[in-house]
Amino acid sequence: MKRSDFYSALAGALLIIFLISGCNNKTNEPKEEKQEATPEATFDLKTAKTEIIDANTEFSKLYAARDSVELAKLYTEDAKFMMHGSPAVEGRENIQSVMSGIMNSGISKVDLRTINVWGTEDLVIEEGELTMYREGVEVDQGKYIVLWKKVDGEWHLFRDIFNSDMASQ
Repeated sequence: MKRSDFYSALAGALLIIFLISGCNNKTNEPKEEKQEATPEATFDLKTAKTEIIDANTEFSKLYAARDSVELAKLYTEDAKFMMHGSPAVEGRENIQSVMSGIMNSGISKVDLRTINVWGTEDLVIEEGELTMYREGVEVDQGKYIVLWKKVDGEWHLFRDIFNSDMASQ
């Protein structure tokens, strides 16, 4: 056999082996299974933001009505409220007491404006601005951060901290 015939036969044999092995090649990769989203697994931050804005509207209405009992129910049982110039208070009953004190101090209205939200289906962080009024006159502006917690399908304030933009006196 001539050398050129040998190489031609070898190339042909390798080609046949290559083609046969390609036809029998099975991948061991598992097939990707489609998973349908369930309502519990679906989280829409835009919807959460709308719900939080609605809860803030309710907060402002209850505050203006001087209803510290119902207002405190917007907080989780284990909530913490942190206000400038005061120690943090924990629990609905203590938050209700502090809110009643703020109402009795003459602050008659609180406007809350959500700036942004971030989070998951269980916890959402809200950044916002607030304005306080006494007898219809603006007396303070400030900012706040609230950590909202989903409880029984509704958002409740879990951690609430705010401070004034006014210079300390």
